[in-house]
Amino acid sequence: MAETKSDPETGDFVRISPGDIRNAISVLEQALFNHVHWTDALNTTLICNLQPDERDLEPDAHRKCRFGQWYYSHTAQVIQGNPNFQELEQTHREMHETATRLLMQSQTHQVIPIADYERFTNDLKQLRLLIETLKRELEDEIYNVDALTGASSRVGMLTKLREQHEMVRRKLESCVIVMMDIDRFKLVNDRYGHLVGDRVLAEFAHHVMRHTRPFDRLFRYGGEEFLLCVPHTDINTAYNLIERIRTELACMPIEVEGFPPFSITASFGLTLLDPDASVSECIERADQATYAAKRRGRNRSAIWDPSMERRLAS
Repeated sequence: MAETKSDPETGDFVRISPGDIRNAISVLEQALFNHVHWTDALNTTLICNLQPDERDLEPDAHRKCRFGQWYYSHTAQVIQGNPNFQELEQTHREMHETATRLLMQSQTHQVIPIADYERFTNDLKQLRLLIETLKRELEDEIYNVDALTGASSRVGMLTKLREQHEMVRRKLESCVIVMMDIDRFKLVNDRYGHLVGDRVLAEFAHHVMRHTRPFDRLFRYGGEEFLLCVPHTDINTAYNLIERIRTELACMPIEVEGFPPFSITASFGLTLLDPDASVSECIERADQATYAAKRRGRNRSAIWDPSMERRLAS
């Protein structure tokens, strides 16, 4: 997905392009290659009692290797919201600290304790696992993206929601899903043409992603409908978030050459992922809440309650 993140200088949310993610994947591939060679060189130094690279003996060695230089650079921050990216920092630092201790023991002709060397190899295995996992997740982001809007496609939607649902069932967190439907979208296509309609869809998705967190996930559900997954959130907090998105959307001008600026609105339906209901049932509840919002006049947010299901049935 074309994600969003907070700019550390301005605090604004900026869009992460597929190109940024592809660059990160390339760097991770190079990091794996470099660490294989670095490990080989380190083992040769230890076994043959060679003079070590001075950079490996410094307290901030983890910042000076090629991977560390990238990790702490501005470029790497495009994926800083990924949990595996954050966990990499500690594992990478601990691996270099252990390597430094091994080299210093070797240089002073001490016997290297087997526990220290095993700690180093375990850290190295964990680092490679984290890099491989992060790389696969980023590849999924690239291949499961809706090209028009930058939101995730429906391909991985159910998998993501089922993962969140399992977390809810285990009482590890709460999660809200939000169905979003652009109001009277057919009129936009009829009045301005389908190219402008496509632009409206893209601007709507970007507006939502700019105002959500890096680990929230927006999916292109179909047509002018989108579904937002908001983990680690209760229903009231999610409602306040959606209300900000909704009110700011209505004030956002869309400029089209040859026409006066216009704006769009959308209707939103919220529901908690219910541990006692299936993911499909929860999606249906969010859809029912969206329908209720439209019946109440559109450009509204509605939280699902059981009465909505009874009204639809009648």
